[in-house]
Amino acid sequence: MSGPMNGAANGSADGAANPAAGPAKQTAPGTMTAWEDLVSTALVGTERRPPQGVPAGADPAVELLERAAVQTVRARAGQRPRAGEPLEAAPREEQPVVSRAAADRLARILGGERPRVLAEWLRTAAGRGYRLAPHLLPELLDHAARDRSIRPHAGILAGRRGRWLAALNPAWDFLLEEVTAARPRPEVWELGTCGDRRAYLAALRAADPGAARELLAAAWEKETPEDRAAFLEVLGEGLSLDDEPFLEAALDDRRREVRHEAADLLTRLPDSRLGRRMAERVARRFAVARGKLEVDAPFECDAAMERDGIRAKPPRGTGERGWWLQQLVARTPLGVWGDLLGRPPRELVRTKIVDWEREVMAGWVRAAVLQGDPEWARELFASDPLADLLAVLPREEQETVAAGFVRRHGLDGQLIMVLGGAAAPWGPELARAVLHKILELSGTQPWNLGELTKLAGERVDPALYGLAERLSPEPPIQEVAALLRFRDDMLKELS
Repeated sequence: MSGPMNGAANGSADGAANPAAGPAKQTAPGTMTAWEDLVSTALVGTERRPPQGVPAGADPAVELLERAAVQTVRARAGQRPRAGEPLEAAPREEQPVVSRAAADRLARILGGERPRVLAEWLRTAAGRGYRLAPHLLPELLDHAARDRSIRPHAGILAGRRGRWLAALNPAWDFLLEEVTAARPRPEVWELGTCGDRRAYLAALRAADPGAARELLAAAWEKETPEDRAAFLEVLGEGLSLDDEPFLEAALDDRRREVRHEAADLLTRLPDSRLGRRMAERVARRFAVARGKLEVDAPFECDAAMERDGIRAKPPRGTGERGWWLQQLVARTPLGVWGDLLGRPPRELVRTKIVDWEREVMAGWVRAAVLQGDPEWARELFASDPLADLLAVLPREEQETVAAGFVRRHGLDGQLIMVLGGAAAPWGPELARAVLHKILELSGTQPWNLGELTKLAGERVDPALYGLAERLSPEPPIQEVAALLRFRDDMLKELS
């Protein structure tokens, strides 16, 4: 090291510039500390000022850096402990703890065994009002910090000790806003977490829709925009025309998310004022001529349209007129189209559309899903199989339609996505169709057979594990059977 800013010693000098890296020791004026001596040597260079006591044959620059490293460690580790206050003990729990067998299984799941059933374990345990054993809390909260979808269940399962821990660790403080009880009490509306208040409002809505709406209306102006949007979503249960005046007023809210949630709910009420306004708009833009559907897309999105839930700015790559048209169709009551165009849904979805066909069809799909119309969903699914449309059908019909689709469709990404719309647990008809599809393809081993196998293991009713075990000794079938048996044992431990 021949110069003051040369070699690795320059890095030590840079480190010395940081007060946090230096020792906290105070010295009398005029006295140089060991750290200051090292810094001075680094600045002028070891050739001009070699460190004292360098062993024979040792490199002075290396010796300087080693001494600096030792001093840095001493400075950081040798701080005096700060005075602290003892923590208050965690409050006593009210919820029953899960059984030892259930806790052991959760530990295995968190450790990597069958990790995709974690959400089912948590949902089931939380729904039954259990809490976790304390030793499982840190790992579960770490999982919930990464996965928002399991946080509502974690809020219940963590119990009072979990919230006590969350108050001590900023990484877990999300828990302080989650629901804390499977059956919240009335007092949580005033004093509970955001999650508790949503859960209480949902429970009240299921029991007395009018009382829930009046409770929300009384507190509406004091709620945050985020909470107003979340509370509106709760009103989807038990929705009726009695809710229309409140929802119509919410269309004037300052927050866009609140306005759009209100518009979505009003769209589900075909006799609402919003529904009539949408019907008037589409009446000017649709007509049947020479057996074809002629469409005139809007040229502007005015303030009245925006108030009714039409987003003015289209997504990237989408034209404005097509975007506005698609939303108009989606928010128009589906019963309007038969009167307007003189054709039932079966004929309408097969009618030639001169222009804007993609936008009109997308609007009808969105309307069928939003309004929960099985007739339209059935006809649209026949021409464009989508998971969202399948989910609109009654439970028994879902099974039949999905099983038929599995039998006639090859194994591809669409099949996997469509099956995602079939509500779990799958019954025998759909289970057999999927298992036979797996068996049919097990010899060819397509790239996504493993995904179908996992999906079957996660969605089939676990009590049907015997059906899979007896079907075939082929490894993919036995893999489904093993996962079903795992889930069946898991649910029994939580019962």
